[in-house]
Amino acid sequence: MIDLTKNEPVLRKNIEKARANRVIIPTFAQMRDPSLVPEKVLSALGRVGLWDVDPLNLFRITWKNEQKERGGLYHGPNYIVIPTELSGVKAKILCMLGRWFPTGCHKVGASFGCLAPRLVTGQFDTTYHKAVWPSTGNYCRGGAFNSKLLSCDSIAILPAGMSRERFEWLSQIAGEIIATPGCESNVKEIFDKTWELKQRPDVMVFNQFEEMGNYMWHYHVTGPAIADAFEEIRTDHDRFAGAVFTTGSAGTIGSGDRLKELYPTARLGVGEALQCPTILENGFGDHRIEGIGDKHIPWIHNVRNTDMAIAIDDENSQRLLRLFNDPAGREYLAKEARVPAETVDALGLFGISGIANLLCAVKMARYYELGEHDVVATVLTDSAVMYGSRISELEEAHGPYDFTKAAVDYHLHLQGVRTDHMLELTYPQKKRIHNLKYFTWVEQQGRTARELDALWYDEGGTFGAVRRQAAEVDALIEEFNAATGVLASL
Repeated sequence: MIDLTKNEPVLRKNIEKARANRVIIPTFAQMRDPSLVPEKVLSALGRVGLWDVDPLNLFRITWKNEQKERGGLYHGPNYIVIPTELSGVKAKILCMLGRWFPTGCHKVGASFGCLAPRLVTGQFDTTYHKAVWPSTGNYCRGGAFNSKLLSCDSIAILPAGMSRERFEWLSQIAGEIIATPGCESNVKEIFDKTWELKQRPDVMVFNQFEEMGNYMWHYHVTGPAIADAFEEIRTDHDRFAGAVFTTGSAGTIGSGDRLKELYPTARLGVGEALQCPTILENGFGDHRIEGIGDKHIPWIHNVRNTDMAIAIDDENSQRLLRLFNDPAGREYLAKEARVPAETVDALGLFGISGIANLLCAVKMARYYELGEHDVVATVLTDSAVMYGSRISELEEAHGPYDFTKAAVDYHLHLQGVRTDHMLELTYPQKKRIHNLKYFTWVEQQGRTARELDALWYDEGGTFGAVRRQAAEVDALIEEFNAATGVLASL
C-alpha cells in the first residue's frame, strides 16, 4: 500500500510553498471526470498552453483534453480507431492518445500518481528534497514537468541511448539530467544509479517500476477512459475483447485490472521486444522500442491478472515509424493500401512504443481470430514529436523513401505480422513470471520474499487495497488545497 502517514511540520512548509507559487492540485476523480474541475480553474485554463510550465496544467493530466495547443478545455476521451485497411485484421483496434497530455505523453499522469501522495502528506519536502525520476524515457519527462509545476527540484535519469529530442527537452525542465549506460533495455543500470542516489538525504526516488501510485493512477484514470471510449464507439453487437500494453513500468497494465472488472470476458496482454524476451524466455538483450524497460519484471505488475505475453520485433516498429511519417509512405497508404485519409493524417500520433502497442493488438486479434464486432484497446504513449532524429537516422541508413520501400514495409512489417512469439499464460507460467521479481526486487532493491509472496497470494488485498486508497488521497488533496487558499482566491 501507499504510505499516507502525515508529517505535519513538513506538510505546513509544502502548503506555504504551494500558496506562494499559486499551486492547486487536482484530484484523481477530477482527472477521471473533468466535469468535476472547479469553474474558476476552467476560466483560468483558457490562457494556458498545453505544454506551458504553469501549475494550472496539472488539471490537464487527463485523457479528456480538448485537442488544442492553447486554451483548450475538455471533451470525451482522446482516441482513434484503426481501420482494417491499416491493421489487416477485422477487429476494431482502439488506440488512446497520449499526444494531448502536457509533455505529449500520458506518463505525466503516472508520475503525478507517485509524487502527489507524498507531497500532500508531507513525506516529500518541497523546500529540501529533490525528486528523482528513473526512466527509460517519458516517465522522467513527466516527473520533471510535474516537479516544475509543483515547485520541486528534480533529477531525471534515463539511458544515454534515448532520442536526442528527449534530452533537449529535459535540459529546459529538469534540474539535473543523468544519462546511464545503454539503451531502453538497460534498466539495471538505472536502478544502480538510483540506489547510489538513495544514500543522499536530500533526494527521494520515485521509481515507476515499484511505485504503487503509478498503478493507482492508471487503474482509476486510464482504465475508465478506455471504457468511456469503448462505450462511445460500440454498436449493439460489439464486445470488449481485450487490451494489450507493452510492459514498460507495468503502470498502464494496471488499467487492465479495471477493464477486466468492467468487462469480465476481456483478455489482458503484455508486450515486450523480441530482442529482449524477458517474459517469454527469461531472456535478455538490447532493443530499439524506446520507452519500454526490460530484463526484469516490475514490482507493480499484477502478473496474476495477465493472460498473454506477446513479443514484437523492434525492426517492425522502426520500419513502420518511417512508413507512417515519410510523405512517400503516407501517399502509398492512401493511394495503394486505401487507408482512409483521416487515419493517414493521424499517423503522426504514433511514437515507437505506440507502434509496438498497435502490433501487439494486431497479434492478439489474429491469435484469437477476432471479428468485426470485437474491440481490442491499447495506448499510444506519445507521438512522433520525440522521434524526428530517429526518422532521419532511418533515412541515412536506408536511403530515400519511395513507393517500393513503402510497399515492403506495409506488407512485411504490418500486414505480415503473425502469431509467432506469443504465449497464452497458464497459472504456473504466470507464477514463473511473477517469481522473476525476486532477482531484481529482493536481491537488489531491498524488498523481502514475504512481500513478494503477498503480491501473489493476496492479490485482492495488496492491489485491491491500493485501488481503494484513491479516495483517501483525494481527501488529502482537497485538505491541502483548502489550506493553501489558492483556489478560493482565483
